[in-house]
Amino acid sequence: MPELLSESQARALCERVLARSTTDGAEVRLRAGRAGNARFARNQITTSADVVDVEVTFTARVGRRSATVTFNVLDEPGIGAAVGRAEQLARIAPEDPELMPLLASQTYTPSPAYFESTADLAAAGRAQAIVPVVESAAAADMVASGFLQHRAASVAVANSAGLFAYHRATDASFTTTVRTPGGNGSGWAGGTHNDWGLVSSTAELAARAVRKARESTTTRDIPPGRYTVVLEPTAVGNLVQLLLSALDARAADEGRSFFSKRGGGTKLGERVVGDGVTLFSDPRDPDLLEPPFTDEGFPVGRTMWIENGLLRNLAYDRYWAERQGTQPTPLAGGIKMAGGQGTAADLVGSVERGLLVTRFWYIRNVDRRTLVFTGLTRDGTFLIENGRIAGAVKNLRFNESPVVMLNNVVAKGTPVRVVASESGGLGRAVSVPPLVIQGFRFTAVSDAV
Repeated sequence: MPELLSESQARALCERVLARSTTDGAEVRLRAGRAGNARFARNQITTSADVVDVEVTFTARVGRRSATVTFNVLDEPGIGAAVGRAEQLARIAPEDPELMPLLASQTYTPSPAYFESTADLAAAGRAQAIVPVVESAAAADMVASGFLQHRAASVAVANSAGLFAYHRATDASFTTTVRTPGGNGSGWAGGTHNDWGLVSSTAELAARAVRKARESTTTRDIPPGRYTVVLEPTAVGNLVQLLLSALDARAADEGRSFFSKRGGGTKLGERVVGDGVTLFSDPRDPDLLEPPFTDEGFPVGRTMWIENGLLRNLAYDRYWAERQGTQPTPLAGGIKMAGGQGTAADLVGSVERGLLVTRFWYIRNVDRRTLVFTGLTRDGTFLIENGRIAGAVKNLRFNESPVVMLNNVVAKGTPVRVVASESGGLGRAVSVPPLVIQGFRFTAVSDAV
């Protein structure tokens, strides 16, 4: 079987699985493709791997009961065993009062998320991408480590009610951390996109990380408190993505969310962040490019979550939408924040005194109702004086809410796709601008580099 299934091949495989079903209803989710990666540390590649797989997830329904089995043995005995096991489990599973009927056939607008530049990336190409990084670090008497990941996959959803959805996509990410030999200076840089050709050149990323490591070798102490900050896009993405889980309509309706209104109801239509802040999802936006359907095959379109500071939508799954008498709104399609013009370096020039933050890490929830999170700066935190970088400072712990942050936006740069996860791996598409934020709250100093 090929690494990446065409639409006709995916449909045929889904039909083979569904044909074995004998229960009231059935769903198939299919993922096929190749994922590759390379790790490097101490200026040399340590691992390189390619994983090829075709994985099928089958769900059997018996009345309001269901059970799911995931498998990748795709001969007739393997399919039969998996389907039989799911049906056996479905018959003894507890009833699910929120189980919704299977979706009938749907219409989808394709998302152009597949790029040969990423699909064709192999071990030799990964090695070539890493060479400029380790050479730059070695030339500066520093040590580089990092991770390159990429994948090309076809996904499909089908069910016994006649639904079939197909999508193929690629994506890639590259991150590197460069440290001085004594470990007292650290710099980070990274990039991600569906199109490997649009990921920043690794030589450029290396230069950025080396410069930050060099400039952060000697740090000064500054007291905790509220500061004007210039957040690079990665730092913005680290925090803005935390809003997504809070957009759940059910939690808001039940009074468990920041978006719940005191006394009942939700904050839909109300101002929740600053006037100029707009957040939306769109699987066809060139900076997002995600699947145009959910795991159950529900179509995903453009959704405006926050528009000029006003809460326009909350995420409704099918069950909660039916109960509330509204239309489903899936939480999918990535997340993008509208911006202005310029880079983080451009924004630094507008700040009389403040801090430049490269990224955050070890982010943990403090209070779900107020959306307060805590975490640390990392890999390059610098003092700004009179619109110029005046030197590095020790890392700081923050206690802040992304909602408060977005209420204190002073200026926005140009949005870019960022590696928003702490691990630096492939994840939800996030595109955000660098921001100038006033009154960002830091609560402690950290000696960690």
